[in-house]
Amino acid sequence: MKIFIEKDEKMMEKKFSGKIIVLLKSLDINPTSVLVVKNGSLVTEEDSVNDDDSIKILNVISGG
Repeated sequence: MKIFIEKDEKMMEKKFSGKIIVLLKSLDINPTSVLVVKNGSLVTEEDSVNDDDSIKILNVISGG
């Protein structure tokens, strides 16, 4: 799968099939600090992905 990590402005390829929460942990990314877009649609950490998917991991920005 193709993965774009916004925080690092990095594109990478990774073989993976499973839940997004497991993917984020394997990339050492805190699931509460990001939004995940799969093939153009926002998904939850419980959704599954596979090698054919295109993933964007976007930062959640909060302020006040």
